Formats: sequence, C-alpha cells, structure tokens
Amino acid sequence: MAGSTLTIKDLHVEIEGKEILKGVNLEVKTGEFHAIMGPNGTGKSTLSSAIMGHPKYEVTKGSITLDGQDVLEMEVDERARAGLFLAMQYPSEISGVTNADFLRSAINARRGEGNEISLMKFIRQMDEKMEFLEMDPNMAQRYLNEGFSGGEKKRNEILQLMMIQPKFAILDEIDSGLDIDALKVVAKGINSMRSSDFGCIMITHYQRLLNYITPDYVHVMMQGRIVKSGGPELAKQLEENGYDWIKKELGIEDETVGQEA
Repeated sequence: MAGSTLTIKDLHVEIEGKEILKGVNLEVKTGEFHAIMGPNGTGKSTLSSAIMGHPKYEVTKGSITLDGQDVLEMEVDERARAGLFLAMQYPSEISGVTNADFLRSAINARRGEGNEISLMKFIRQMDEKMEFLEMDPNMAQRYLNEGFSGGEKKRNEILQLMMIQPKFAILDEIDSGLDIDALKVVAKGINSMRSSDFGCIMITHYQRLLNYITPDYVHVMMQGRIVKSGGPELAKQLEENGYDWIKKELGIEDETVGQEA
C-alpha cells in the first residue's frame, strides 16, 4: 500500500496582522521522522497551529496538502479525521470528560460510523498502552488533563497518539518540562509508532529529545522560513555550536519574527 505525503508549499501565515511564517516549504512522508529546530520566535509553533487550523492564525499564501487533498479547506475536526494529530505544548484541561471517554470518542470519530471500536477492545488496548507508558491506571477515569502534572499531560498526549494512530503527528515541544525519566518514557512511546504508515514532525529546541528519537531529517527555522536541512548530525552541530554559525553562513540578522516559538 502506498504511503501518505504531507506537503507544505510557500506557506505564509499572519497573526493579528503580523506575518510570522514567510514561505515555509516542507514535505513529510509516512515512514519519516522530521525534527524542526530554531531559536525562540522563529515560527515553529505557528507552523504546527497552521497545519491543524487554529483560527487565530491566518494563512495568506501557500498551500498544505495531504495526499493531494487541500488541508486548508478542512475544518479542524476534518483534519483530525483525515489523519493529522497535534500534541500540544500546553494541553487543555477539560472538566467533566474522562480520559477514557475522550479517547474512545476520538477513535470512533476517526474510524467512522459503523466501524466503532468495541468497548472490550478499547479497554484492552488502553490498558496495554498505559502500562507501556508507565501511567497510573486511575488516570483513565480522571477528567482530561485536570490536575495532571506536566509530565502526566505529556504522557497523556502520547497515549492519545498511540491509541488514535494518525497518519502524521506534529509534536510541539513534547519534551518541554520533562525530567530525564519522563523523557525516556515519552520517547519510548513515540518510537513505538515508527512504521511505514506513520510520519512525524517533532518541534524542539534541544538535542536532548533527539538523543532518544533519531530523526531522519533535521530542519532549522529562522525568520519564518526553513533555512537549512540535514540529517541527525545537524542537530548535534546545533547543540555544540548554537545557531550563530548558521546566521553568519546565510547572512541572517539576529532578530525574531514574532512571539511564537
């Protein structure tokens, strides 16, 4: 079976009239892990929000397609059903909705009417994956993210990823605020998803995450564009030498494009 492709061409995005993305080009295929790195304020989180259709971000030029389908014409829920998934840097708390109810509803929405997952299969899979992620079984019946620690929220995002099984995941600073033990568990969950049917975009500031999840490609964002791409060795260069050498190499002034990370 042929894989899927997420294609971003010449993407320009504004927020409140200020241009943040200034022509992003990126192609991700299932089976590939891409890391996007860059200083604060260069548009990395803006890119993730634009892919998923956050209403605050206005696409003024360019295209996003998934297997040739126009993603920009889809509502947020349609993008999710088409196979896109965003693990947010700051997951929302939703009182009154349990983790288990949320997960089952999300899975069934993706599977479509008449193809819903059975309750027993759902419980079995959820229990297996929670154990794999070293999560307290009681979290299944707690309200979504309510009272969760930062580490619990991040593990919960990966639980959703493993249960929903999207075509493409955008992980927006999934390593933020994690201690080393939690980081290893989260990385274990992400690595378990590797397959020819799954592609991943990891947005991160640090090589630390990439010590546990080896990307196929590393991209550097500056001033709202991807300015350099390479393999895993590029992330190690950035860890050792920072970003100044890229700025000098490309003649980029030391400024940011906005407040989005």
